[in-house]
Amino acid sequence: MTDPTLLFHALILGIVEGLTEFLPVSSTGHLILVGQLLDFNDDKGKVFEIAIQFAAILAVVWEYRVRLAHTLVSMTSEPVSQRLAINLIVAFLPAAVLGFIFLKQIKAHLFNPVVVASAFIIGGVLILWAERRQHTVLAESVDDMTWRDALKVGFAQAVSMIPGTSRSGATIIGGLLFGLSRRAATEFSFFLAIPTMFAATLYDVYKHRDLFSVNDIGLFAIGGIVSFISAFLAVRGLIYFISRHDFTVFAWYRIAFGVLVLISAQMGWMDWGSH
Repeated sequence: MTDPTLLFHALILGIVEGLTEFLPVSSTGHLILVGQLLDFNDDKGKVFEIAIQFAAILAVVWEYRVRLAHTLVSMTSEPVSQRLAINLIVAFLPAAVLGFIFLKQIKAHLFNPVVVASAFIIGGVLILWAERRQHTVLAESVDDMTWRDALKVGFAQAVSMIPGTSRSGATIIGGLLFGLSRRAATEFSFFLAIPTMFAATLYDVYKHRDLFSVNDIGLFAIGGIVSFISAFLAVRGLIYFISRHDFTVFAWYRIAFGVLVLISAQMGWMDWGSH
């Protein structure tokens, strides 16, 4: 693990994962792009992605450690903590159930340039529409959400199983459409990422357990540390950003990226079905 090229690849992919995992832009699409540019999309690359995704989750846990710890210790006594725990369970279930049933079919049939590009572009158009429509806020903060709000966001998250959709994008924009404030939609997306991504990571670890090697610890450590730091900065940066701006810039970025996917696939530059 002293190969400087591999360490450089780990550094770049860790930054990409950390910066895109919690922004509404689809980390999967960016990892496919950068992984192929770096020629790091083989089995080792796929296992490496599991490690950097796990590190990105830990960044959210660390950022909200006080709130999460308080929720855990007061779950039996405080209604607010009970509501948050129930809402996360309710929101987690749609993607968990539908993913268990359809994940193999999705990976077999939907990882193609047209689907990925369409998801990017449609997601961008939906963001533009969500930001330009009259936005009636029914839940100003995460604590104001009901289990019905959480269930709606959960079904929005299930849509993100379509490649190119973006888990954070689906939950944030879904939250806006269902009456959450920008901050409530964004923070609930962060909270919901914890059980969702932990479950996905555990599944991937089990599925690819034979590919893990102690020789890759250095590679995982570099990528994980960088992913943690960049994800931590992205989470804080997004909360700061939405206090002053809307999500329009992400919409236009998604549309431009979707066009890039179509062009690169048509020209034979990228294989968007290789993930």
